[in-house]
Amino acid sequence: MGSPKSFQAPTGTRDWYPADANRRRFITEAWRSASLRHAFEEIDGPTFETLDLYTVKSGEGIVSELFSFQRFGGEKTYALRPEFTPTLARLYAEKASSLPKPTRWFTLGPMFRAERPQRGRLREFLQWNCDVLGDPTPQADADIIAVCIGLLEQLGLTPADVRVKLSNRNLVRDIALSCGLPDEKADAWFAYLDGEAKRSAGENEAFLVHRGVPLLVRDRWMQLLESVRNMGSDADQFNVERFGMKLETIEQHRDLLVRLRSMGLLPWCDMLDMTIVRGLAYYTGMVFEVHEASGAERALAGGGRYDKLIELFGGPPTPAVGFGMGDVVLTLVLQDRGLMPSDADLADRAGMRPDAFVISNGTPDADAALPAVVAALRKAAPGLPGLHARRSAKETRNIGKLLQEATKLNARFAIILESGSSCTVKDLASGRQELMDIANVVVRLRQFLSR
Repeated sequence: MGSPKSFQAPTGTRDWYPADANRRRFITEAWRSASLRHAFEEIDGPTFETLDLYTVKSGEGIVSELFSFQRFGGEKTYALRPEFTPTLARLYAEKASSLPKPTRWFTLGPMFRAERPQRGRLREFLQWNCDVLGDPTPQADADIIAVCIGLLEQLGLTPADVRVKLSNRNLVRDIALSCGLPDEKADAWFAYLDGEAKRSAGENEAFLVHRGVPLLVRDRWMQLLESVRNMGSDADQFNVERFGMKLETIEQHRDLLVRLRSMGLLPWCDMLDMTIVRGLAYYTGMVFEVHEASGAERALAGGGRYDKLIELFGGPPTPAVGFGMGDVVLTLVLQDRGLMPSDADLADRAGMRPDAFVISNGTPDADAALPAVVAALRKAAPGLPGLHARRSAKETRNIGKLLQEATKLNARFAIILESGSSCTVKDLASGRQELMDIANVVVRLRQFLSR
C-alpha cells in the first residue's frame, strides 16, 4: 500500500486558521460597522449565478475570467460571482417599484476570479460593496466616497497613507476627443488608460495600433495631461476651450468637490486624476480609486457612477453609484503600517479569551463537579449571555501546570475546585483569589467581570 496522498489548498485561495479567521473578522466587522454608520442596509445574494448574468453586461469574452460550471446532467451553465454588481442589479430590478428612493445597500462576502494569482490578487477573496441607487445627484457620489474614507479612517489610515483619486469618464472623454480621438474609439481609449501603467511602452503602442486609436491622440494627451492632472475646484482652472470639456460635466465635478470639502473629506482626495477611468465599461461619469500613497500596492478600492446598468438587467432607468473594496490589499497595507492588531488582541476582540478556566484539585468530588461547573458557567441567564469557560484536556493533575495553561490561553480567571461544594476563584492578572461556595461562583464571577 502506497503512502497517503497529500493535499494542498487550491492555488490562489487561503486557509483560515484561528488567527487568520480573527484577522478576517476584524476586516469584515469594520466594513459592516462603517456601512451601518453611514446608513447603508445589508443585503446578499448567491455565490454563483447563471453565466448569462455576467455575459449580458460584459460579453462572451468574460467567460475565460470566470470559474464556470455545469451541474452533471444539467442544461444551465453557472459561474461563481467575480463581483457583486450584476447580482445587485438583478436584486434591484426584481423589486424596483417597491424599494425606497434612494436605496442604500451594502454587502460583503467571497468573490472568485479565474486569473493568475499575484501579490494583492487572489482567485478567492472577500469584497465589500456599497451602492446608492435612485439618486442622480453629486451628493450620492459624495456619500459613497464618504463611507469609503470613513472605513479607512476607522482603521487608522490617514491622507498621508492613502489617496482617493477622483476622476470623471466624461471629462476624460471630452479631453481625448479634443486630442483627435474618434468618438467610436472612446471605449478603447478607456481600456488603454486603465492598463497603461501595467504595460511597457512598446506594449502600450501596440495596444493602440491594434485597436485603431491614432498615436497622435496619445501624443497630444501627454502634452495636456500634466496641466489637467492638477486641476482643483476653482472654476478658473477649467479651461473649456483648451480642453474641450462640457460645462455641465465641469459643474458636476465642481459640485462634488464642494460637497467633499463641506464634509471635511477633501484632504483625502486628489481632486482630478485623469489616469483613473476604471476598466469596466458600465461606468458613466464620476469614478475613483483608492491607492496607497507610495504606489507600492494595487488599488485598495474603486468605483463610480453607473447610471444605465439597472436597465440592462430588466429594471427601470435608475441612476446608481457604488464602489468595491477587497480584503487582500487592505490587509497588506494595514500590516505594512502596523495597524493590524496583534493576534492576542484580535483573539480578545473575537471573544476567544476565556472568562474562566476551570481546574480540579484532583480529588474525586472535585473531578465529579467539574463538568457541571463548566456547564453552569456557559449557560445563559435571562438577558445575559453565557460565559466563556474552558477546561483542560490534559490528564495532568498538577495545578501549577494547569494554571500555566490557563495563563497561556490568556484566561481572565481560574476556578480551582477544592471539593464538590467549594472553589477558589483566582484573578490571573492581579493574583488575587477568593474562596467561595460553588453554588455562588457564576454570580460572583459575573460581578468580577463587570468591574
